[in-house]
Amino acid sequence: TSKTLRHLFYLFLHLQKICKHTDSSDEVLLEKKGGAGIITLNRPKALNALNLSMIQQIYPQIKAWEQDPETFLIIIKGTGGKAFCAGGDIRAITDAGKVGDKLAQDFFREEYTLNNAIGTCKKPYVALIDGITMGGGVGLSVHGHFRVATEKTLFAMPETAIGLFPDVGGGYFLPRLSGKIGYYLALTGFRLKGRDVLKAGIATHFVESEKLPDLEKDLIALKSASKENIADLLNSYHVKSKIDQEKEFVLDEHMEKINSLFSANSMEEIVKKLKEDGSPFAIKQLETINKMSPTSLKMTLRQLREGASMSLQDVLTMEYRLSQACMRGHDFYEGVRAVLIDKDQSPRWKPAALEEVSDEFVDNCFKPLGNNDLKL
Repeated sequence: TSKTLRHLFYLFLHLQKICKHTDSSDEVLLEKKGGAGIITLNRPKALNALNLSMIQQIYPQIKAWEQDPETFLIIIKGTGGKAFCAGGDIRAITDAGKVGDKLAQDFFREEYTLNNAIGTCKKPYVALIDGITMGGGVGLSVHGHFRVATEKTLFAMPETAIGLFPDVGGGYFLPRLSGKIGYYLALTGFRLKGRDVLKAGIATHFVESEKLPDLEKDLIALKSASKENIADLLNSYHVKSKIDQEKEFVLDEHMEKINSLFSANSMEEIVKKLKEDGSPFAIKQLETINKMSPTSLKMTLRQLREGASMSLQDVLTMEYRLSQACMRGHDFYEGVRAVLIDKDQSPRWKPAALEEVSDEFVDNCFKPLGNNDLKL
């Protein structure tokens, strides 16, 4: 009957809609509102983790908006209320790396190319880092002009715990934070929350989470969105935000120790200094560092020390070399197994001790890849 047919037709439309929603094109929403280009990371169940198809949609759109005289600024945000972006799609990279699939090369190459596009973007770039912002999510935000944290922001670069290193330009922004905070965050994976993300110098502004929709509306409504106008608008919201205003920076009382202990030239020396210090803070850091991949720790310390005086482009080229060294090695796969797959939290690192990771091995990780090098 026609009623049944009509019913079937609606059902078909509904199914089409569902299929469309699981389509990769919906993992990131790209829209233009007023003078603003808006990028919305839309994988809330995966905490908006960044995969290759998302990168491949965001990059050309940023480049197009950059050239468009009608686009005055770019806003990036996440959906779901829990995360801005919890990182890169590590599971997919692991599976690819194990079987020598090209994804393990392509992902890092295209991700770092996107990080560079954000770092060199000619249009003001505003990242609303509400919720979890780690690893790849930091790469999507930290190199842009404005980073707005909220009381729900949770920042970390936890890569040394999975046999990787704080990539996505970590070698550029981390050593440029005040004192040795960046070294501390990189080696221990320490998590910063809320206003502390601003105080550490990672965010540029702090706004209450519930005010973000209003802020976004006001950004979209800006008639001539110069960097100054955007800064003024963000400042007006920032000044009104009273949450945790009185609280002192979580690392304040430890800054002296962080600056002296993490200024050593080698991981062995950092460990020695922590042992000699013997304070509860130092002992806690030792416990944390002892859980990390020794190879990752050595790689990371050198990455930051060298990155401190390099351009963002040179840092990303260096990090691409390191990413491929990790893909060839043991610890990355073992770290992902222990932390994300089996979740037994007991990785068996090879080598298992800092002393066993030779300088020669680390040097090799930094060697140019010839034709396979990242070209920016």
